[in-house]
Amino acid sequence: MCGISGFCDFHQDFTCHPGKFSGILTRMHRLQSHRGPDDHGIYLAGHAGLSHARLSVIDPDGGHQPMLKKSGGYTYAIVYNGELYNTKELRQELSLLGNTFATTSDTEVILTAYLEYGAGFASRLNGIFAFAIWDPAACRLLLCRDRCGVKPLFYSLQDGTLLFASEIKALFAWPGMKARLDRQGLNEIFGMGPARTGGCGVFQGICEILPGNFALYENSGFSQHGYWKLESRPHEDSYPTTVEKTTALVLDSIRRQMVSDVPICTFLSGGIDSSLVSAVCASELRKKGERLCTFSFDFTGNQENFKANSFQPSQDRPYVEQMAAFLGSEHHYLECTTSCQADYLKQSVDAHDLPAMADVDSSLLYFCSQVSLSHKVTLTGECADEIFGGYPWFHKEECFLARTFPWTMDLKARQALLNDDFLDYLNMEEYVAARYEESVNETPRLPSDTPKERRRREISWLNLKWFMQTLLNRMDRTSMYSGLEARVPFADHRILEYVWNVPWDMKARNGVAKALLRECGRDYLPNEIRHRRKSPYPKTYDKGYEALLAGRVREEILHDPSSPVLPFLDRQKTERFLNSPSDYGKPWYGQLMAAPQMMAYLLQINYWLQKYQIKISLK
Repeated sequence: MCGISGFCDFHQDFTCHPGKFSGILTRMHRLQSHRGPDDHGIYLAGHAGLSHARLSVIDPDGGHQPMLKKSGGYTYAIVYNGELYNTKELRQELSLLGNTFATTSDTEVILTAYLEYGAGFASRLNGIFAFAIWDPAACRLLLCRDRCGVKPLFYSLQDGTLLFASEIKALFAWPGMKARLDRQGLNEIFGMGPARTGGCGVFQGICEILPGNFALYENSGFSQHGYWKLESRPHEDSYPTTVEKTTALVLDSIRRQMVSDVPICTFLSGGIDSSLVSAVCASELRKKGERLCTFSFDFTGNQENFKANSFQPSQDRPYVEQMAAFLGSEHHYLECTTSCQADYLKQSVDAHDLPAMADVDSSLLYFCSQVSLSHKVTLTGECADEIFGGYPWFHKEECFLARTFPWTMDLKARQALLNDDFLDYLNMEEYVAARYEESVNETPRLPSDTPKERRRREISWLNLKWFMQTLLNRMDRTSMYSGLEARVPFADHRILEYVWNVPWDMKARNGVAKALLRECGRDYLPNEIRHRRKSPYPKTYDKGYEALLAGRVREEILHDPSSPVLPFLDRQKTERFLNSPSDYGKPWYGQLMAAPQMMAYLLQINYWLQKYQIKISLK
């Protein structure tokens, strides 16, 4: 994986001031150097500049970027972040058409495919990617993002100059680019966060290329185009055939995503998702006489402090031990201390450029930093719950009846600490309701859907477009902050396309959550693992963590008159909240955000406003 960035302007000739604009490109890749610590490069043309920070995974010697290719008297350039999983097939196809290759890297395959097929060629790619291609013949810049949005790509138009980058921080390397926040951005933070509306970069004037889209910047202006979307079709396969096809797709995706010129590892929680990914990887490596390396995560003291609840019914450790023994993997148990996860809250904001998923994010950031000491590539079980229907809100009647996001059905917890004037200004309920209705109305449906099936499609759509995006953002930023490439085999578009149309009574056969996926793992997993009830990413149950956060909220916010988030808070409400006992079974966002996570999120907002010196417009 890598960090890409650059700019384009048809009314400037950047080569007239090469020192100035090369310096900007250098600052852009330095700000993202954590994404690619192995190599870097810049390319400056008359109307465009490209910058790259590289993590070497495929063709370490021949994959330097920006990569240039000459054709028809023009020099084309690409910067690329991601991995292509059908490189071999696409290279063969392009070779038969007379194309030649100077490297074995997938970067050159992508650039060659663009030259052969044009702007819509991304539909031929299977992978996770974000890239920019400068086309001097057509005098345009192409930006493109993978179908599921695994890899990020932000942009901003500043007085005719298009800026782009893998991470928001690199955009601020442009002279005069300032951090600003308006009512929309404030609602994204306080009403939607840590989720955010698709395409919205939260900061005023900053956007993100939508998943499954490419954008063209030409002399005539900026335009964005979809090259892929989910479609609803009647499902005509029998249950045995559905299991067979789903299994084939899952296995093929995992095997494809093992491609690497450096050793891979997996994250292993002992749940069905990560265990199936690990089992397939272990089986494939065993054929080559190699042993899989696996990692699991927990919090110091959870053996003593853990209390089962409806969201987290069991600890991971016993299942991890069973699975690691079953795989024969070289397993590593990683633990995060109370002080460590609190200290990493600010680094989490540094990684995201935004407030994130509080201690769920900060702890994963720490764990990824430890994994990166020995590995550059890992495979995870992320996204299976969204695709196969694993979350509680797929099954609960109150979620079917609620006309809002099922992971944040009650906004009262978000509003509890804010002062009345700020709440009136935000009009949070209206903003959230509008985003919900926009998304639901986009749901691909079939005329033959029953009302219940129609609602299941809506909930599935919301999960794919919102909740899954939040987790993919978390996985990308927490891993890439330490130069670790995290791959997500379940987010293969072929799996999404097929499983999207599988009826619920097949996905959850006999009322069993993710029954279809469990059946896919029959030949690879012990029954205890296949039938384990879902338990989400672990959290700490140490009351000392809650006390530590409460102390920091008082010190850094309530007792600091210069605290930027303080004007939005009601001091008395906040003090009462800090003195109240927490309900660890009642979520604030998703399945994990109880009172400690809400305090952590508030600390992240405060640090974020300070770090970027954000100018807020209350108009």
